[in-house]
Amino acid sequence: MNWKSLFSPGANISPEKVKKFMADHNPDEYQLLDVRQPKEYGKEHIPGATLIPVRELMDRKVELDPSKPTFVY
Repeated sequence: MNWKSLFSPGANISPEKVKKFMADHNPDEYQLLDVRQPKEYGKEHIPGATLIPVRELMDRKVELDPSKPTFVY
């Protein structure tokens, strides 16, 4: 199974649209998923983002809520 199979097909959206979505919704209504490495996350990340490096996604998929929109970066 490929990590891409964890997400429903969706469109790529611009950072501006994500910012608008976040401004119009409560943080508990969506997920921010940072798939970079811990060192990168430690230097800077979006507040509220969950760190799951891309190589760990398959093992840690239970940490994600499939019912919520997920923004991955």
